[in-house]
Amino acid sequence: MRRCRRLRTRFTGDNPRMFHIVLVEPEIPPNTGNVIRLAANTGCMLHLIEPLGFSMDDKHMRRAGLDYHEYAEVRRHANWAAFLENESPDPTRLFALTTRGTRTVHEVDFHNGDWLVFGAETRGLAPELRETLAPAQQLRLPMRAGQRSLNLSNAVAVTVFEAWRQNGFA
Repeated sequence: MRRCRRLRTRFTGDNPRMFHIVLVEPEIPPNTGNVIRLAANTGCMLHLIEPLGFSMDDKHMRRAGLDYHEYAEVRRHANWAAFLENESPDPTRLFALTTRGTRTVHEVDFHNGDWLVFGAETRGLAPELRETLAPAQQLRLPMRAGQRSLNLSNAVAVTVFEAWRQNGFA
């Protein structure tokens, strides 16, 4: 099994107050680039669960992240099982964002260090992964009736800023 791979960054140390953003099998390079930029600007750690739908050298992904890649800590994991083994997240603090969520992100009391898990752009989280979490840990963002979903990087940003706001932007 491949170990966790850390990408080269200028990130210095672990901030115990950060949140963890987990993208499971992201497919669209600019979305991941935008999330890298978000992670750099909010102090979150980004975890990418393979397979990725692109190369980390993709010009669209790099352009979306501008020059923020070196300021964000990004870890790649071979698959979900490797992620769980390498990171050992507290299972009670893992939150899956899904259109099938039972609660909105505004109904959760987020804590520093929580894990925010997002699925692939075209299919979301696999049911077998999503169903490993309690219904109370399956969250959604409010949307107008009849809409399918938000863009991945927008959903990540809304969720991260809500969690950060609850913690006083500290």
